[in-house]
Amino acid sequence: MQVIETLAQGLKRELKVVIPAKDMEARMNERLAEVKDRVRINGFRPGKVPVAHLKKVYGKSIMADLVNEIVREKPTEILSERGEKSATQPEIAMTEDEAEANKILNAEADLEFTVAYEVIPKFELKDVSGIKVVREVVDIAEDEVNEQILRIAESARTYESKKGKAANGDRVTIDYLGKVDGVAFDGGKDEDAELVLGSNRFIPGFEEQLVGVKAGDEKTITVTFPADYPAANLAGKEATFDITVKDVAAAAPLEINDELATKLGLESADKLKEIVRGQIESQYGSVTRQKVKRQILDQLDELYQFETPERLVDAEFENIWRQINTDLQQAGKTFADEETTEEEARAEYRKLAERRVRLGLVLSEIGEKAGVQVSDDEMQRSLFEQLRQFPGQEKQILDYFKNTPGAAASLRAPLFEEKVVDHLLSEISVTDKSVSKEELMADDEEAEDKPAVKKAPAKKKAAAKAEAAEGEEAAAPKKKAPAKKKAADESAE
Repeated sequence: MQVIETLAQGLKRELKVVIPAKDMEARMNERLAEVKDRVRINGFRPGKVPVAHLKKVYGKSIMADLVNEIVREKPTEILSERGEKSATQPEIAMTEDEAEANKILNAEADLEFTVAYEVIPKFELKDVSGIKVVREVVDIAEDEVNEQILRIAESARTYESKKGKAANGDRVTIDYLGKVDGVAFDGGKDEDAELVLGSNRFIPGFEEQLVGVKAGDEKTITVTFPADYPAANLAGKEATFDITVKDVAAAAPLEINDELATKLGLESADKLKEIVRGQIESQYGSVTRQKVKRQILDQLDELYQFETPERLVDAEFENIWRQINTDLQQAGKTFADEETTEEEARAEYRKLAERRVRLGLVLSEIGEKAGVQVSDDEMQRSLFEQLRQFPGQEKQILDYFKNTPGAAASLRAPLFEEKVVDHLLSEISVTDKSVSKEELMADDEEAEDKPAVKKAPAKKKAAAKAEAAEGEEAAAPKKKAPAKKKAADESAE
């Protein structure tokens, strides 16, 4: 076998592999000898079929199998011998000329194919002891725990019918019929709908006009659907709602006690507080972790500058760009609305893709040298988390991870990365700093939008997945649904 390097430009490599026809024929003859005693051909006793006849009957199919095996296995062997790692699956090219292909299968011509790939760049790991990060820590006050409990407890709040006018915080039970230009619209009708005034569950202006109503009242109110309303046939339209008030009920006071805990399925108020405190700590801890990770990656980015494999960057960029465009379409916006152009945005996100690929390679090398491993149990837990997020689709997801090449790696990669970050935290300088929750949760625009389009709200949402991989996740603020129940509800949702 002859291996000739035909291209060595930057990280790009191309090799020409030549296996002489006589070597291919020798391999074919070995295979024919192996099957000689097993084949059954009419007119011949087992094991007595002449090799020439076997070659005539099975030669081409055996040679085709040999070619497939060589093309599948040899590139890996060749790269290993060269001490190189391919950034992506190497591209294999063979002759497409039918006559030439037949000559190869008949062992009348050498087997030739090319292997094109990009190598993983080699770089020396640098000392990380100089990396310094600040870990922001929030002291959770008892009042915050209690506020969170009361918000949770709203679902368990009871109401008692009252006489007199409805006020904010009261629950009204109503029938309503919505009309646009005097014509009822789909989803604009409901009976015995319960609405807590001041909850902002219905479209703007709806609840405010019910303050002061009494049981038995009939009233027609006028509202205007928001211009960005999800239902296009209602967006920006003025509508009337004919309303019959059936009941007005006042909210019972909420107290944090064992009775409330029991309603929420827990044995005591202390246990309720313990669980809620843990949830808050977890939420803040996640934000703290992301900020620390971002600091680490920013400093690693300054330490390492090397050429990145173009194909990896292309793949990363396409993932980001696809999400960017999806989010812009869903928001009904253009790049001009974001105060940029498509060309500028492409350039910025290309830089972001290059940064992520480079940092991914650095983290991979650090983890490999440190002996970081992802256990089977950790992979199982990650898979179960995927299943939990998509109830009813468990079989499809399991089949996907079982049958899709690289799918398991997509589970392993974030686990491996987090463990590498844990390793780095044991090697670098970490200083804890007490901050308020407002300081912790405050948007860090400079970090979030680096590199980004000028305003980049689309980027915050669109590149969330890639951002998370860098500890730079920045979720865009979500708009509150204008309504919650059928009509003013369904139309609104």
